[in-house]
Amino acid sequence: MRYAAAIIFLWNLSAISAFAESRVAFVLGNSAYDSVSSLENPVNDALDISVALEGLGFEVLLGSNRTINEMYADISRFTKIAETADVVLFYYAGHGFQVSGKNYLVPVDAALSGIEDLPDQTVPLTEVLGAMEGSSGLKLVFLDACRDNPFGVTLSQETGRGNGLARVGTEANFMFVYATQPDNVAYDGTGRNSFFTEAMLSHLYTPGQDIAELMISVRRDVLAATGGRQVPWENSSLTQQFRFDTSPETASEEAMLWQVAAGSKDVSLMQLYADRYPQGAHAEDVVAFLETGSRTRNLGTQDKEADAARLWSLARRSRMRPLLEFYLDRYPDMADAAQAKRLLEMIPKIEESTPGGICERLATHPRDATAANSGVPFERLRQNAVTAIQACSSASVRSPDLPHYTSLLARATAASGDLERAIKLYKSAADRGDLRAMVSLAQLMENGTGFAKDVDGAFALYERAAEGGSPDAMINLAISLFQGDRGAADPDRAIALLRKAADAGSPKAIFNLGVLAQDGAIDTPDAALEYFIRAARDGEIEGYRAAAILLDEGRGIERDPSYAANLLLRGVAEDRGSLIKQLTKSSNEWSRATMSQVQERLKLAGYYASVIDGLPGPNFTSALERWRNGGFNADVLTN
Repeated sequence: MRYAAAIIFLWNLSAISAFAESRVAFVLGNSAYDSVSSLENPVNDALDISVALEGLGFEVLLGSNRTINEMYADISRFTKIAETADVVLFYYAGHGFQVSGKNYLVPVDAALSGIEDLPDQTVPLTEVLGAMEGSSGLKLVFLDACRDNPFGVTLSQETGRGNGLARVGTEANFMFVYATQPDNVAYDGTGRNSFFTEAMLSHLYTPGQDIAELMISVRRDVLAATGGRQVPWENSSLTQQFRFDTSPETASEEAMLWQVAAGSKDVSLMQLYADRYPQGAHAEDVVAFLETGSRTRNLGTQDKEADAARLWSLARRSRMRPLLEFYLDRYPDMADAAQAKRLLEMIPKIEESTPGGICERLATHPRDATAANSGVPFERLRQNAVTAIQACSSASVRSPDLPHYTSLLARATAASGDLERAIKLYKSAADRGDLRAMVSLAQLMENGTGFAKDVDGAFALYERAAEGGSPDAMINLAISLFQGDRGAADPDRAIALLRKAADAGSPKAIFNLGVLAQDGAIDTPDAALEYFIRAARDGEIEGYRAAAILLDEGRGIERDPSYAANLLLRGVAEDRGSLIKQLTKSSNEWSRATMSQVQERLKLAGYYASVIDGLPGPNFTSALERWRNGGFNADVLTN
């Protein structure tokens, strides 16, 4: 049945007024094709992206299942609204392909019998680019359309046509983002959204994140979700930075969830944290709360509006259905309730999850964590091994072109105790290109688990996985090369591998580069500071402490107690409690100037009322605990 064709303008004047520049977007999703196979997700992708962009201040032109005439009419409208905009964005989900290096978008009524039909049956991407070129502002193009030619063998017999889409080069201030590498094929996804769109939705609302950082996060998530089979790609000539969410940087989603749960003292939110972050920094706090049924610390801000704003910010950013439900239940009359209801309609219930979604939720390796899936420790997987095996078996049958589900099935099978079958499954997934399967097999071979020990074979797999883009394989190889495990040490190649893993978004690699820079092995002390802060923001929380030490001591850089205090308080909010112990029980390790700055910020937040003296004491400890347990306030962290 054909979806009703629709072209909709979405307006959100309150959101638009919050941004300094004018923003417009044309979002198009084609799913219900007449002459070729339909796609499950593009209409959903377009709708979900349009709602997200609307909340970020965009005037959105949304098109769903458009014919060729309707697409050209949409482009005409887009041309007019783009002329005076500071930021112009085009997002396309649907069939698309290239012929002789030129990209074509496919309307739902297209019917091609040969290359001669292209002008009358498809829309060249250049038509959209022409509409955008009238603006003197930033121009962003997102193409979740890198799929094979859907019209059979006719076009594939023509010379000059590759898979997927061709790379595009244009004038300054354009950025092209492809769902996968140029000339490669992307996947439609196994849930409501494609892998690429799901990753985009998970990161668009990260406060203060530059678009280059956003793309690193998206690429990392898609690579993890597809086992390395799909790697988003961008081609940029931007001459200035751009942030979708310009609000100040906050704590991580995990820390925010703990703060919201602690502030509300709600058992369901505590359980949500336990389920979402089984190895999280606050897991012990959550267990203690759930076991006692009461709180033992002063939790929350006692400020209804502040608590509502924080809950809404987290719910919108994380797209966790229970948080949206909790927000609507507790704050039904808030201004954001209408948008919360719209988001809730788009996010599937857990019971509606596909086998692929259940498999990912139960069996994902923690090192493959994404914004939407934190991964599952092996011991926890043991408890759900049978259910995971069933879901992953079904997912691997439904998506035979995605060996990642076979790799997840292998991990679940290993958790069930059947290592022999797990190894066979890992081999099958590795042979078909899954990076996690390669790394897991290599670790088994390196340790002699289920195999006769084979170090050379293990490192051949690490090399293959590293070549495919696995940061874990790169790090394992780098460690071996530093240590000279297989002959002479090769620090130059080890450093090159760490840099490559860092570029892929690995916080562990970024942190290790910081250690090397701090020790003078590479770069400069200034670079060490940047590495540590990047690593911390990406999840290697120890980076906050490492960066604060450099600033506190002036180790190779200018001393800055104020900045050190900001980083320490971020670390206090996000680590497992070690920084509170250091600041209260080993305070002599920090200068009084930095300790005083920490106290100043706690006083500004309303948690510390004693003298600012840079010395520990009961009131200082209580203030730090309140800060960690629900009282984080980014507004007082200024530098």
